[in-house]
Amino acid sequence: MIAEKSVVLVTVDCLRADHVGFMGYARPTTPFLDGLASESFVFPSAIVAGAPTYYSLPAILASRFPLAFGRDVVGLAPQEPNLASAFQQAGYATAFFGAGNPYISPRFGYDFGFDVFRDFLDSEAGIPSRDHPSATSGWLSRLNRKTQKIRPHLGPLGAVYDELYFQYCQRSTPKPDSLDELRRFPAADVIVDQATSWLSSLGGAPFFLWLHLMDPHSPYYPVDKANDQMEQPPLTPFHARYLNSCWNRSDLSPQRFTRRRDEIVALYDAGIRWVDTQMARLIDALRRFGMWDRCAFALTADHGEEFLDHGGRYHPPTKLMEELIHVPLLLRVPSAEKSAEKTEIKKSPFSLLHLPPTLLAIAGVESPSSFRGNNHWDPVRKAMESDEVAISESIANCTNPFHPQSRFGSRALAVRESRFKLTLDFATASECLYDLDADPREQKPLPDDTEKPARRRLLERAREHLRHSTANRDTLTRASAQLHDLRLSDPRLVDVGSGHLAHVI
Repeated sequence: MIAEKSVVLVTVDCLRADHVGFMGYARPTTPFLDGLASESFVFPSAIVAGAPTYYSLPAILASRFPLAFGRDVVGLAPQEPNLASAFQQAGYATAFFGAGNPYISPRFGYDFGFDVFRDFLDSEAGIPSRDHPSATSGWLSRLNRKTQKIRPHLGPLGAVYDELYFQYCQRSTPKPDSLDELRRFPAADVIVDQATSWLSSLGGAPFFLWLHLMDPHSPYYPVDKANDQMEQPPLTPFHARYLNSCWNRSDLSPQRFTRRRDEIVALYDAGIRWVDTQMARLIDALRRFGMWDRCAFALTADHGEEFLDHGGRYHPPTKLMEELIHVPLLLRVPSAEKSAEKTEIKKSPFSLLHLPPTLLAIAGVESPSSFRGNNHWDPVRKAMESDEVAISESIANCTNPFHPQSRFGSRALAVRESRFKLTLDFATASECLYDLDADPREQKPLPDDTEKPARRRLLERAREHLRHSTANRDTLTRASAQLHDLRLSDPRLVDVGSGHLAHVI
């Protein structure tokens, strides 16, 4: 093991495992990463600890389950030990460059431990205007507002009116000049430029670099060059906006969305291709700076994305199906003894809860005592089978954690083995058991009277997880996180010497 081995962690928002080439996808979304995979460890069953972003990243950064401090605590607690703080304490230079995800910010504690933290939320550079065109003035807009009041009584005519008004909004909104004008988040090249500039300033110092890229995230506005690389038909900005607006409608049935699905997936895939292109640039820079041969590189995702797999779109935390929790994980470690056999990790699920202690072990850095995951470096490089399960959890109806009241919904839980997966919906007190070997797309839950040993085994794992979550809760850290939320909601609240809250008038 090389002393002071640097680490690069790349997380790609919304990247499904089954949409990358090294996981078997037929379309050319990741040609560069496919080549890198041949000299890397590829995990066939990497599973996030929660979805979406605000329920997945606590495991990826701080090696803990997202609801470990209670459902009202979102993100990391103030000064919670994490990958960055562990590397920083070991003398590493640390930096984060993220493409404008509002849930990865100082507001949610992710800046702790970073010497440089650039989230692109403090400026408009690289973050163009949002879409969702609508007609906000004129006689038809006034008519629409009046029509909405009687809309529930229109019957089939209501759907006709909705369609006409949608088409009117699309055509009455000024046409965009470019996809760049529509893009909500900075593209991967902007983030890699920032990272490359930072790397060039380090000299020989060991470093930890985390990049979070948003190119596959909705709204789906790929870079023109990426669309060309995918050999897809030319994409006009107007048509791209039209497709995204259609996909974002709330008044259509899944059957109506189906006609646009392939076009939307093509946009999504082009976003992945641009990430792949920029990973080639990043690694080329690491080589030029003489860093690549002493740098571990990990690429994964915070969660996947649904394209009507179970009738839904995007990535709401209502379901923990495979399209949301199964993500790619590629780990390249210089000088690791590998063979063609050893690079093929066994099928057992690998929870991303274990990624932080594993990365620290590769670098020879001690993990914080608060980490709940385990170092899996030895089992990984020796291709050892594991009998561990991967657990994912979320609050099913929390689609906007900026509103604290939305955090107190019912829990959703998934317990996954290599073959069987159990999903639990606490709102309806229901459970579904799937045989992933026979039904990898989770279309047919097993009857209640079948596979009883597997059901019993996974239910016991779920109970054990819930008992551990409450019995081992760090009350001081939880209180610190709650206090942080109170300060943000009311700036007049301050912490006084006695530890109580007081109003500053």
